[in-house]
Amino acid sequence: MTSLSDFKIAIVDDEHSIVTMLQMVLRREGFHQLYVASTCAEALDLAKREAPHILLLDIMLPDGSGLELCSKLRKYGNPHILFLTAKASDLDVLRGFAMGGDDYITKPFNPLEVAARIQARIRRLESETSTSSPATRPDPGIYRFGRFTVNEMEGELIVEGQPVPCPAQVFQLLLHFCKFPGIVFSKTQLYDKVWGINGQGDDSTVMVHIRRIRERIETDPGNPKLLLTVRGLGYKLVKEPQER
Repeated sequence: MTSLSDFKIAIVDDEHSIVTMLQMVLRREGFHQLYVASTCAEALDLAKREAPHILLLDIMLPDGSGLELCSKLRKYGNPHILFLTAKASDLDVLRGFAMGGDDYITKPFNPLEVAARIQARIRRLESETSTSSPATRPDPGIYRFGRFTVNEMEGELIVEGQPVPCPAQVFQLLLHFCKFPGIVFSKTQLYDKVWGINGQGDDSTVMVHIRRIRERIETDPGNPKLLLTVRGLGYKLVKEPQER
């Protein structure tokens, strides 16, 4: 894709004022394929019909929960799902990521921040496309770390010989660590390098994604030996398991 207007964005929210505000800002930023749904049923029908690339999803909808809807929407084109919700507690954020969300913004929010996060995601998608072509990247991009292997070109995580499902944003974070083993990255650096957003982001976003990586690559996620926390500094991925 070469233009922002090529990307389909679905806004799933029953608050008319929020929908109107987002439509206005996103159009001004160059997005033209905007779709709207106000219920879970409408969102599913829209996803089947249009397979949007980005979904802005409210959690509290008239006919159900956006959290439960999230996994169903993933069946149609595996969209990038960004929760927009008034539910702002740490538990709510954790549940959002646990149910398959890629990002989480609490209401009230600045619509320009939503546009910035969408643009950051698109830059990431375009980067993946440009680096996955054999003509431009002869290196297959395979990273082996003992019990697990990451194949960049195939977008695949293999743990002890078996493929393990990995949401796109979790995979991108793991891939970043694989490319720079042994290097400590702060949460701010990870937000910048992986999410494409400058400045300090929501701490819980990185923490949840770190936990989701550990659940996939560690023998004991509660006692990690590969993806380590460096107290006061950040996180690093090591080649060999470390005793702690």
